[in-house]
Amino acid sequence: MQNQVGRIDLHMHSTVSDGTDTPQMLLEKVRAAGIAVFSVTDHDAVKAGQIIRFLLKPGDPRFIPGVEFSCRDEKGKYHILGYGFDPDAAPLHALVLRGHSLRMQKVCTRLDHLRDEFGFVFPQEEIDRLLALDNPGKPHIGNLMVQLGYAKSMREAIISYIDRLNIQSESVRPQEAIEGILAGGGIPVLAHPLFGSGSERFGSDEMERRLRRLIGCGLQGAEVFYSGFSPEQQAEMLALAEKYDLFVTAGSDYHGLNKKIVLGDTGLSETTVYPDGLRRFLECFNL
Repeated sequence: MQNQVGRIDLHMHSTVSDGTDTPQMLLEKVRAAGIAVFSVTDHDAVKAGQIIRFLLKPGDPRFIPGVEFSCRDEKGKYHILGYGFDPDAAPLHALVLRGHSLRMQKVCTRLDHLRDEFGFVFPQEEIDRLLALDNPGKPHIGNLMVQLGYAKSMREAIISYIDRLNIQSESVRPQEAIEGILAGGGIPVLAHPLFGSGSERFGSDEMERRLRRLIGCGLQGAEVFYSGFSPEQQAEMLALAEKYDLFVTAGSDYHGLNKKIVLGDTGLSETTVYPDGLRRFLECFNL
């Protein structure tokens, strides 16, 4: 099966998490980019998808509800994508609320660390504005640091200061995220499987061990086509997806101005013959 549905991008972020485009702006950019099938996968949040559902018009790109949970367990960090769930399902709703609560705790911990370790003082009105956001994270703190003159760029703020604190606080466990997505009628998928947090990268053997663990928890898919993957990495991930009979997805991880990633850049070309795992994933949504 060749690319019969058009361009696909199943991994992007809005201002509901750490993107710079509002859901409305993101929909307009998806239309302008000629993307035929898309999903907004904000961190620990489904609000953007609920907004976009009411903005869609006849003839618009096909929209698949999405989310990305930031997870950690004793084996490391994972980002678990969920697709096609019922956003009003109680298990999924509870998971979103828990992820949001933990995210807010991390923001406060990071602000305290920056004050105590580096003497960076943030005006109370800026803190209030930060905490009023839907799901603030490191990019929001980094941009505020640039605004206040504590760093020259968001990248410097994160690498040189924010990431100096290794937070070991409670996190959503990957098994919890997978089970919550499944209970909401969705499909759990491992995001950018060869990449961890920040500059963390996994070799083939470690990646396969992580994948097997998550499959044992109910994982059903892997993000094989990704903006940051080389053709060799795509081939490596596709071989693993085929070995374990996983669904295959394609995503750019677009964040607007917060990352130098182009909307729709998934590494999946318009002439690519769809692998079986991607074809089966799209069929779940009658595509």
